[in-house]
Amino acid sequence: MVAGMLVHLRSLRKMERGNGTMIQELLDEAVNERKHLMFFIEIVDPTWFERVLITTAQFIFWHYYLVLYLISPSTGHKMIAYFEEEAVRSYDEYIELIEAGEVENVPAPKLAQDYYGLDIDATLLDMVKCIREDERKHSEANHRMAGF
Repeated sequence: MVAGMLVHLRSLRKMERGNGTMIQELLDEAVNERKHLMFFIEIVDPTWFERVLITTAQFIFWHYYLVLYLISPSTGHKMIAYFEEEAVRSYDEYIELIEAGEVENVPAPKLAQDYYGLDIDATLLDMVKCIREDERKHSEANHRMAGF
């Protein structure tokens, strides 16, 4: 969202037409990440403390990334690409825990079923595999954008 907003503003300021695809891709990525959070919120139903932690982390990261992106957009995209790579590894571990029976393979939320076009009997495992692929695509996209 931060990068999309800044690229959008830069495009307006410089009156450039060519960044529209990049802006949309960044905003779509932000929406996708929000969806991931919504899926897990439906499964876990976080406490007020966990919600405060999410809000605090969001506030800190937003401002940190804003400053970083203003200084060096390429570095910002590289950092996000590496975060996304770590997310893929984390989801790999999560999948192993589900497959080993250490995490209950609950039904996937309807929101995730609709978003990914999953079957009505889709499970957490199915959803997490889809999310992992989203993260892989985000990493690739940010590595590509870091080259700009």
